[in-house]
Amino acid sequence: MTAGEVRPAAGRAGAAADAMRPEPAPLRPNGRPLGRYAIMAVVNRTPDSFFDRGATYAFEAALAAVDRAVAEGADIVDIGGVKAGPGEDVDTAEEMRRVVELVAAVRDRHPGVVISVDTWRAEVGEAVAAAGADLLNDTWGGPDPRLAEVAAAHRIGLVCAHAGGVAPRTRPHRIGYDDVVADVVRHVTAEAERAAALGVPRDAILIDPAHDFGKNTRHSLEITRRLGELTATGWPVLVAVSNKDFIGETLGQPVEKRGVGTMAVLGVSAWLGARVFRVHDVAGARRALDAVAALAP
Repeated sequence: MTAGEVRPAAGRAGAAADAMRPEPAPLRPNGRPLGRYAIMAVVNRTPDSFFDRGATYAFEAALAAVDRAVAEGADIVDIGGVKAGPGEDVDTAEEMRRVVELVAAVRDRHPGVVISVDTWRAEVGEAVAAAGADLLNDTWGGPDPRLAEVAAAHRIGLVCAHAGGVAPRTRPHRIGYDDVVADVVRHVTAEAERAAALGVPRDAILIDPAHDFGKNTRHSLEITRRLGELTATGWPVLVAVSNKDFIGETLGQPVEKRGVGTMAVLGVSAWLGARVFRVHDVAGARRALDAVAALAP
Protein backbone atom coordinates (compact mmCIF):
# COMPACT_ATOMS: atom_id res chain seq x y z
CA MET A 1 0.00 0.00 0.00
CA THR A 2 1.14 3.55 -0.59
CA ALA A 3 1.82 6.06 2.17
CA GLY A 4 -1.34 7.42 3.70
CA GLU A 5 -3.62 4.64 2.48
CA VAL A 6 -5.93 2.81 4.83
CA ARG A 7 -7.50 -0.60 4.56
CA PRO A 8 -11.26 -0.96 4.72
CA ALA A 9 -12.61 -2.87 7.69
CA ALA A 10 -15.06 -5.73 7.51
CA GLY A 11 -18.21 -5.77 9.58
CA ARG A 12 -18.31 -2.09 10.43
CA ALA A 13 -22.09 -2.11 10.86
CA GLY A 14 -21.78 -4.84 13.47
CA ALA A 15 -19.00 -2.99 15.26
CA ALA A 16 -21.15 0.15 15.30
CA ALA A 17 -24.11 -1.73 16.75
CA ASP A 18 -21.98 -3.40 19.41
CA ALA A 19 -20.37 -0.10 20.41
CA MET A 20 -23.49 1.27 22.13
CA ARG A 21 -23.30 -0.06 25.70
CA PRO A 22 -26.26 0.71 27.97
CA GLU A 23 -24.03 0.37 31.04
CA PRO A 24 -20.60 1.83 30.24
CA ALA A 25 -17.59 0.93 32.35
CA PRO A 26 -16.99 3.16 35.41
CA LEU A 27 -14.93 6.27 34.73
CA ARG A 28 -13.69 8.12 37.82
CA PRO A 29 -10.61 10.25 37.08
CA ASN A 30 -10.93 12.05 40.42
CA GLY A 31 -12.84 9.43 42.37
CA ARG A 32 -16.22 10.79 41.26
CA PRO A 33 -18.08 8.91 38.52
CA LEU A 34 -18.58 10.65 35.18
CA GLY A 35 -21.74 10.09 33.19
CA ARG A 36 -22.23 8.38 29.86
CA TYR A 37 -20.96 11.40 27.92
CA ALA A 38 -18.48 13.75 29.60
CA ILE A 39 -17.36 17.07 28.15
CA MET A 40 -13.74 18.16 28.42
CA ALA A 41 -13.35 21.92 27.89
CA VAL A 42 -10.21 23.24 26.22
CA VAL A 43 -8.46 26.09 28.06
CA ASN A 44 -5.13 27.02 26.49
CA ARG A 45 -2.66 29.25 28.31
CA THR A 46 -0.78 29.78 25.08
CA PRO A 47 -0.30 32.94 22.99
CA ASP A 48 -0.50 31.03 19.70
CA SER A 49 -3.38 28.53 19.91
CA PHE A 50 -4.63 27.52 16.45
CA PHE A 51 -8.24 28.22 17.47
CA ASP A 52 -8.43 31.15 19.88
CA ARG A 53 -5.13 32.86 18.94
CA GLY A 54 -4.18 33.53 22.54
CA ALA A 55 -7.56 34.68 23.89
CA THR A 56 -7.04 32.74 27.13
CA TYR A 57 -3.29 33.21 27.49
CA ALA A 58 -3.54 35.77 30.31
CA PHE A 59 -4.10 34.23 33.72
CA GLU A 60 -7.38 36.03 34.46
CA ALA A 61 -8.69 35.29 30.96
CA ALA A 62 -7.89 31.60 31.42
CA LEU A 63 -9.58 31.51 34.81
CA ALA A 64 -12.66 33.24 33.38
CA ALA A 65 -12.74 30.68 30.57
CA VAL A 66 -12.76 27.89 33.15
CA ASP A 67 -15.64 29.57 34.97
CA ARG A 68 -17.64 29.79 31.72
CA ALA A 69 -16.91 26.19 30.80
CA VAL A 70 -18.06 24.89 34.17
CA ALA A 71 -21.20 27.03 34.02
CA GLU A 72 -21.97 25.62 30.55
CA GLY A 73 -21.73 22.03 31.71
CA ALA A 74 -18.09 20.94 31.40
CA ASP A 75 -17.22 17.88 33.45
CA ILE A 76 -13.48 18.20 32.82
CA VAL A 77 -11.29 21.23 32.16
CA ASP A 78 -8.19 20.51 30.08
CA ILE A 79 -5.45 23.08 30.67
CA GLY A 80 -2.62 23.33 28.19
CA GLY A 81 0.55 25.40 28.23
CA VAL A 82 2.10 24.43 24.89
CA LYS A 83 0.60 24.76 21.42
CA ALA A 84 0.22 21.34 19.81
CA GLY A 85 1.62 22.33 16.43
CA PRO A 86 5.03 23.73 15.48
CA GLY A 87 5.89 27.14 16.86
CA GLU A 88 7.98 28.97 19.40
CA ASP A 89 9.93 26.69 21.72
CA VAL A 90 8.39 26.34 25.18
CA ASP A 91 10.72 24.75 27.71
CA THR A 92 9.67 22.87 30.81
CA ALA A 93 10.03 25.86 33.14
CA GLU A 94 7.86 28.06 30.93
CA GLU A 95 5.21 25.36 30.56
CA MET A 96 5.03 25.02 34.33
CA ARG A 97 4.79 28.80 34.74
CA ARG A 98 1.76 28.77 32.48
CA VAL A 99 -0.15 25.87 33.99
CA VAL A 100 0.72 25.14 37.63
CA GLU A 101 -0.67 28.33 39.16
CA LEU A 102 -3.81 28.02 37.06
CA VAL A 103 -4.38 24.43 38.18
CA ALA A 104 -4.10 25.49 41.82
CA ALA A 105 -6.53 28.37 41.30
CA VAL A 106 -9.06 26.16 39.50
CA ARG A 107 -8.79 23.50 42.22
CA ASP A 108 -9.62 26.10 44.83
CA ARG A 109 -12.40 27.70 42.77
CA HIS A 110 -14.08 24.54 41.42
CA PRO A 111 -13.43 21.68 43.86
CA GLY A 112 -15.76 19.26 42.04
CA VAL A 113 -14.54 19.66 38.47
CA VAL A 114 -12.02 17.22 36.98
CA ILE A 115 -8.81 19.09 36.17
CA SER A 116 -6.79 17.70 33.26
CA VAL A 117 -3.45 18.99 32.06
CA ASP A 118 -2.32 18.52 28.47
CA THR A 119 1.37 17.66 28.72
CA TRP A 120 3.84 15.00 27.66
CA ARG A 121 6.51 15.99 30.24
CA ALA A 122 6.89 14.08 33.50
CA GLU A 123 8.27 17.12 35.33
CA VAL A 124 5.17 19.12 34.44
CA GLY A 125 2.96 16.19 35.39
CA GLU A 126 4.59 16.03 38.82
CA ALA A 127 4.08 19.76 39.42
CA VAL A 128 0.43 19.86 38.36
CA ALA A 129 -0.41 16.71 40.29
CA ALA A 130 0.93 18.40 43.42
CA ALA A 131 -1.18 21.47 42.56
CA GLY A 132 -4.39 19.46 42.35
CA ALA A 133 -4.72 17.99 38.84
CA ASP A 134 -6.80 14.83 38.47
CA LEU A 135 -5.79 13.73 34.97
CA LEU A 136 -2.69 13.91 32.75
CA ASN A 137 -3.57 14.17 29.06
CA ASP A 138 -0.57 12.76 27.18
CA THR A 139 -1.65 13.68 23.64
CA TRP A 140 1.69 12.71 22.05
CA GLY A 141 1.44 9.02 22.81
CA GLY A 142 3.95 8.48 25.59
CA PRO A 143 7.28 10.04 24.49
CA ASP A 144 8.25 10.26 28.18
CA PRO A 145 7.37 6.94 29.86
CA ARG A 146 7.88 8.54 33.27
CA LEU A 147 4.59 10.43 32.91
CA ALA A 148 2.63 7.25 33.59
CA GLU A 149 4.80 6.69 36.64
CA VAL A 150 3.85 10.15 37.90
CA ALA A 151 0.16 9.39 37.43
CA ALA A 152 0.59 6.13 39.31
CA ALA A 153 2.51 7.72 42.18
CA HIS A 154 -0.23 10.32 42.68
CA ARG A 155 -3.09 7.89 41.94
CA ILE A 156 -4.52 10.22 39.29
CA GLY A 157 -5.78 9.53 35.78
CA LEU A 158 -3.97 9.25 32.46
CA VAL A 159 -4.97 9.64 28.82
CA CYS A 160 -3.09 7.17 26.62
CA ALA A 161 -2.99 8.50 23.07
CA HIS A 162 -1.55 7.54 19.67
CA ALA A 163 0.65 9.82 17.62
CA GLY A 164 2.43 7.29 15.43
CA GLY A 165 5.73 7.68 17.25
CA VAL A 166 6.33 11.21 16.01
CA ALA A 167 8.10 13.78 18.17
CA PRO A 168 5.88 16.27 20.02
CA ARG A 169 4.88 19.35 18.02
CA THR A 170 5.89 17.93 14.66
CA ARG A 171 3.87 17.25 11.51
CA PRO A 172 5.32 14.26 9.68
CA HIS A 173 5.41 14.27 5.90
CA ARG A 174 3.54 11.49 4.07
CA ILE A 175 3.06 9.26 7.09
CA GLY A 176 1.48 5.88 6.33
CA TYR A 177 0.05 2.84 8.12
CA ASP A 178 -0.96 -0.58 6.83
CA ASP A 179 -4.07 -0.21 8.98
CA VAL A 180 -4.24 2.99 11.03
CA VAL A 181 -6.99 1.76 13.36
CA ALA A 182 -5.15 -1.47 14.15
CA ASP A 183 -2.01 0.57 14.89
CA VAL A 184 -3.97 2.88 17.18
CA VAL A 185 -5.65 0.02 19.06
CA ARG A 186 -2.36 -1.82 19.52
CA HIS A 187 -0.54 1.22 20.88
CA VAL A 188 -3.17 2.72 23.17
CA THR A 189 -4.19 -0.56 24.76
CA ALA A 190 -0.55 -1.41 25.47
CA GLU A 191 -0.03 2.02 27.04
CA ALA A 192 -3.22 1.64 29.10
CA GLU A 193 -2.21 -1.80 30.39
CA ARG A 194 1.25 -0.52 31.26
CA ALA A 195 -0.27 2.40 33.19
CA ALA A 196 -2.57 0.06 35.09
CA ALA A 197 0.34 -2.24 35.92
CA LEU A 198 2.26 0.75 37.30
CA GLY A 199 -0.65 1.58 39.59
CA VAL A 200 -2.78 4.11 37.73
CA PRO A 201 -6.39 3.35 38.72
CA ARG A 202 -8.05 1.42 35.89
CA ASP A 203 -11.19 3.53 36.17
CA ALA A 204 -9.10 6.68 35.62
CA ILE A 205 -7.43 5.58 32.34
CA LEU A 206 -8.72 6.71 28.95
CA ILE A 207 -7.55 5.96 25.43
CA ASP A 208 -7.44 8.56 22.65
CA PRO A 209 -6.84 7.89 18.94
CA ALA A 210 -5.58 11.49 18.68
CA HIS A 211 -7.08 12.58 15.38
CA ASP A 212 -4.57 14.51 13.22
CA PHE A 213 -1.62 13.71 15.50
CA GLY A 214 0.78 11.75 13.31
CA LYS A 215 -2.06 11.25 10.84
CA ASN A 216 -3.46 12.76 7.66
CA THR A 217 -7.10 13.52 6.94
CA ARG A 218 -7.82 10.06 5.53
CA HIS A 219 -6.45 8.46 8.67
CA SER A 220 -8.56 10.68 10.93
CA LEU A 221 -11.70 9.94 8.92
CA GLU A 222 -11.01 6.21 9.03
CA ILE A 223 -10.58 6.35 12.80
CA THR A 224 -13.89 8.19 13.12
CA ARG A 225 -15.76 5.63 11.00
CA ARG A 226 -14.24 2.71 12.87
CA LEU A 227 -14.27 4.16 16.37
CA GLY A 228 -16.31 1.18 17.52
CA GLU A 229 -13.13 -0.89 17.31
CA LEU A 230 -11.59 1.30 20.02
CA THR A 231 -14.67 1.33 22.24
CA ALA A 232 -14.84 -2.47 21.91
CA THR A 233 -11.54 -2.71 23.83
CA GLY A 234 -13.40 -1.85 27.02
CA TRP A 235 -11.25 1.20 27.77
CA PRO A 236 -13.14 4.52 27.88
CA VAL A 237 -12.45 6.46 24.68
CA LEU A 238 -11.71 10.18 24.52
CA VAL A 239 -12.10 12.00 21.21
CA ALA A 240 -10.42 15.34 20.59
CA VAL A 241 -11.73 16.51 17.23
CA SER A 242 -12.88 20.06 17.90
CA ASN A 243 -12.27 22.30 14.85
CA LYS A 244 -9.39 20.11 13.68
CA ASP A 245 -7.78 20.15 10.25
CA PHE A 246 -9.33 16.89 9.06
CA ILE A 247 -12.77 18.44 9.49
CA GLY A 248 -11.71 21.60 7.71
CA GLU A 249 -10.09 19.75 4.83
CA THR A 250 -13.05 17.40 4.41
CA LEU A 251 -15.62 20.20 4.37
CA GLY A 252 -13.45 22.89 2.82
CA GLN A 253 -13.86 25.21 5.81
CA PRO A 254 -11.45 27.48 7.72
CA VAL A 255 -10.99 27.11 11.47
CA GLU A 256 -13.72 29.57 12.39
CA LYS A 257 -16.35 27.71 10.33
CA ARG A 258 -15.78 24.14 11.51
CA GLY A 259 -18.34 24.15 14.32
CA VAL A 260 -21.07 22.26 12.45
CA GLY A 261 -18.58 19.65 11.26
CA THR A 262 -17.28 19.29 14.80
CA MET A 263 -20.77 18.62 16.16
CA ALA A 264 -21.36 16.02 13.44
CA VAL A 265 -18.18 14.14 14.37
CA LEU A 266 -19.08 14.35 18.06
CA GLY A 267 -22.45 12.78 17.31
CA VAL A 268 -20.93 9.94 15.29
CA SER A 269 -18.31 9.35 17.99
CA ALA A 270 -20.89 9.28 20.77
CA TRP A 271 -23.07 6.86 18.80
CA LEU A 272 -20.07 4.57 18.39
CA GLY A 273 -19.38 4.56 22.12
CA ALA A 274 -16.95 7.40 22.91
CA ARG A 275 -17.16 8.63 26.50
CA VAL A 276 -15.23 11.91 26.74
CA PHE A 277 -15.29 14.77 24.22
CA ARG A 278 -12.61 17.48 24.20
CA VAL A 279 -14.19 20.66 22.78
CA HIS A 280 -13.96 24.43 22.47
CA ASP A 281 -17.75 24.96 22.41
CA VAL A 282 -19.01 23.41 25.65
CA ALA A 283 -22.64 24.56 25.39
CA GLY A 284 -22.97 23.37 21.79
CA ALA A 285 -21.38 20.03 22.58
CA ARG A 286 -23.66 19.50 25.57
CA ARG A 287 -26.74 20.08 23.39
CA ALA A 288 -25.44 17.72 20.71
CA LEU A 289 -24.61 14.96 23.18
CA ASP A 290 -27.91 15.32 25.00
CA ALA A 291 -29.62 14.76 21.63
CA VAL A 292 -27.55 11.63 21.01
CA ALA A 293 -28.40 10.33 24.47
CA ALA A 294 -32.11 10.89 23.81
CA LEU A 295 -31.93 9.01 20.50
CA ALA A 296 -29.73 6.14 21.66
CA PRO A 297 -31.21 2.83 22.89
